[in-house]
Amino acid sequence: MTGGGLLVAGTTSDAGKSVVTAGICRWLARQGVKVAPFKGQNMSLNSFVTREGAEIGRAQAMQAQAARAEPSALMNPVLLKPGSDRSSQVVLMGKPVGELSARGYHGGRQAALLDTVVGCLEELRATHDAVICEGAGSPAEINLRRTDIVNMGLARAARLPVLVVGDIDRGGVFASFFGTTALLAPEDQELLAGYLVNKFRGDVSLLEPGLDMLKSLTGRDTYGVLPFQHGLGIDEEDGLRVSLRGAVRESVVAPPVGEDVLRVAVCAVPLMSNFTDVDALAAEPGVVVRFVDRAEELVDADLVVVPGTRGTVRALEWLRERGLADALARRAAEGRPVLGICGGFQLLGESIHDEVESRAGVVDGLGLLPVRVRFEAEKTLARPVGEALGEYVEGYEIHHGVADVRGGDGFISDDKGHSLDGCRVGSVWGTHWHGSLEADGFRRAFLREVAAGAGRRFVPAADTSFEALREEQLDRLGDLIERHADTDALWRLIEGGAPGGLPFVPPGAP
Repeated sequence: MTGGGLLVAGTTSDAGKSVVTAGICRWLARQGVKVAPFKGQNMSLNSFVTREGAEIGRAQAMQAQAARAEPSALMNPVLLKPGSDRSSQVVLMGKPVGELSARGYHGGRQAALLDTVVGCLEELRATHDAVICEGAGSPAEINLRRTDIVNMGLARAARLPVLVVGDIDRGGVFASFFGTTALLAPEDQELLAGYLVNKFRGDVSLLEPGLDMLKSLTGRDTYGVLPFQHGLGIDEEDGLRVSLRGAVRESVVAPPVGEDVLRVAVCAVPLMSNFTDVDALAAEPGVVVRFVDRAEELVDADLVVVPGTRGTVRALEWLRERGLADALARRAAEGRPVLGICGGFQLLGESIHDEVESRAGVVDGLGLLPVRVRFEAEKTLARPVGEALGEYVEGYEIHHGVADVRGGDGFISDDKGHSLDGCRVGSVWGTHWHGSLEADGFRRAFLREVAAGAGRRFVPAADTSFEALREEQLDRLGDLIERHADTDALWRLIEGGAPGGLPFVPPGAP
């Protein structure tokens, strides 16, 4: 028996599709429903590695956690990782298959992937009671409809009911709902079941006349009005303010345990990837995280993080152009803490030989760590575990660059003391492991080292659990759906599909 399904679309990008999808997943999981998330095609620089070594969008991994399900390549069969304004690496079923221009992808390759996407969805539906799918951008992008595999193209192929989310905080939500519906072809409109208002502030009764008029104009119900709440969010595609880090910073900030706060500056490099690595730092009471792009902003930082990037050589050039490279060199000479993660680790080394990503050949690195990096065609995708600073640590690796460490101290080792990854010289650390700071014991030990190197009387809290904070966020999303959406009507959609006899809203699209 095939499980039920629902496609959560949006009037725009960042309307709240990821959050609503996660919220529905958590609500269903709490009801004992075996549920899985799904996004046929995702464009993101924030990704994750599943236990079988497949790369998927990080938002889908977090939605899987909301669903209390193990992340799988089936949940995000196509991932696009931008390398420039015009091209992306295509990751198919968790493995990179090449670089394509936007024109090349939309010109034919995308449509050819529809069978793969639908096949993955059907495989999930065969093993779950429900699959909650997330769309991308807007379903009314009529210039892309012919090759669409993630919005109405998927909905029509899999006969999924569609719920359209609109962000009322932006304004114009009624026009967006009506216009989205009216720009769909009749066959697509048959599947558009109704709407969900997101981020409403104020008295819902004042909104009700508009909802009634929307129903009379479109013949479709509004399935809920979600209130605006600070600090809601999960790891998103590329929106900095929607990650858990942003949620922690918007919530009530606990005072520092010690006498001092610890200030962390994250270099906002081009094509920044997996910036969610610093979420765990911001979760610590007394740690203040900010993203920076000017050299003077590093002066008062106790720790500078150089994060991952899809363009290591480009990021290196950017750091030099903006004076940040010189500022990092001064910090290292003064013994002030610097941490490089993945691409950030690579550019802290002596040299980068890249014939894969930038094809720039051999490029001098910043020379802060005795490491030489060579980019290999095969991408490293792994979920390693080890020890660092006397504490258990785990992470995930996503990189083409292979580091040849030629000195310094090892950073992460196995239980026999053999180096697994990374390098440390003085107060400069580098590692390829994303997510390592989510290990509570290791994070506290690392922050104690940073505080000592920065001369700060900072003490990490003994009871901060990043996993518990993440679960709390996901439960808040589930609460939002349970309390403010018509859950009975939602379940009828998931189980039975779009209502019959939905009227056509002209003019439609060809």
